[in-house]
Amino acid sequence: MADKKTDSGSDSENSEEPVVGNVNKFAVVPPGYSGRPKKGHLIFDACFESGNLGRVDYITEYEYDLFIRPDTCNPKFRVWFNFTVENVKTDQRVIFNIVNFSKTKSLYRDGMTPLVKSTSRPKWVRVPAKHVYYYRCPDHRKNYVMSFAFCFDRETDVYQFAYCYPYSYTRLQNYLDNIEKRNLDYLSRELLCLSVQQRRLDLLTITSPENSDTDDKQKIVFITARVHPGETPASYVCQGIIDFLISSHPIAKILRDHLVFKIVPMLNPDGVYLGNYRCSLMGFDLNRHWQEPSPWAHPTLYAVKTILLDMDRSEKVDLDFYIDIHAHSTLMNGFMYGNVYEDMGRYERQAVFPKLLGQNAEDFSLGNTSFNRDSVKAGTGRR
Repeated sequence: MADKKTDSGSDSENSEEPVVGNVNKFAVVPPGYSGRPKKGHLIFDACFESGNLGRVDYITEYEYDLFIRPDTCNPKFRVWFNFTVENVKTDQRVIFNIVNFSKTKSLYRDGMTPLVKSTSRPKWVRVPAKHVYYYRCPDHRKNYVMSFAFCFDRETDVYQFAYCYPYSYTRLQNYLDNIEKRNLDYLSRELLCLSVQQRRLDLLTITSPENSDTDDKQKIVFITARVHPGETPASYVCQGIIDFLISSHPIAKILRDHLVFKIVPMLNPDGVYLGNYRCSLMGFDLNRHWQEPSPWAHPTLYAVKTILLDMDRSEKVDLDFYIDIHAHSTLMNGFMYGNVYEDMGRYERQAVFPKLLGQNAEDFSLGNTSFNRDSVKAGTGRR
């Protein structure tokens, strides 16, 4: 990662410099200033788990241009940001401009705002919508820019800003460790494989113990999430599913009695850890490599696909559902994407679940639900 000196600023004239790593305790000072940073000379940092901020340009003492670091080994994707700011003055007012988004469409156009917390207020809150602007900017090749105004109010606090609610690899591991310690007889956790950077790919099995000792055909529901690191809501949804399935709720017990749930909560642990938006460590969009995953380049996909194929071939298993949980950067509410099949029975069968959701969940959108065979989506989990 880029280790930028803490005693020098950056110049907006050098806007063509490539963004190659995260800023590391980078003090932004006025042009021509030398010496140690004074109070109010903001220090930016993104060298932490799931952090992302590649560069900061000083515009004025009140305004800064911020550049997202592209995904590792893939300059196409620049959406996720997550960074801290310190060395502030009380009542210091600033405008931050995120200037190099790789997407033009964004939920920031529809009222979403970035998140902020600080050391004395550790709960994430949204920056008020009246202080956030998303617009096409002539100063940045007419690219879309998201600007937000903020007032620092506590000198000793470190402030953290993020694209949306972070959900890190370490958070997942702590969560899985905690539920494993409960020794529930209907929950098991196993290590499927290690990622390229030697992080865990966990598989949870949730079902009543009786289902493991029977010769009856098992109905399997297989769920995966977080193939795209920046789609953090997918992890919250996946954790919510797990929390419900292992709860004492009577419906959860009925589900455990009749079904076997296999859940892989984080398909791309390296990308999540590194603060990427869409890709793995090696720059692969893993959700385009399901057809022929490589055991060395895409080990997590290879391990999951091997299990899915084994289940599909087994006479003791009925692989009833495969659900891959994502989050969308431009559409609101919940919805589903599915396939088009020549077999009308199969096509109609997959339409039942979204229709049930549409009837029972207020925030599920049948209008955004679609079924297609778009060649651009070849290699995705659902194909």
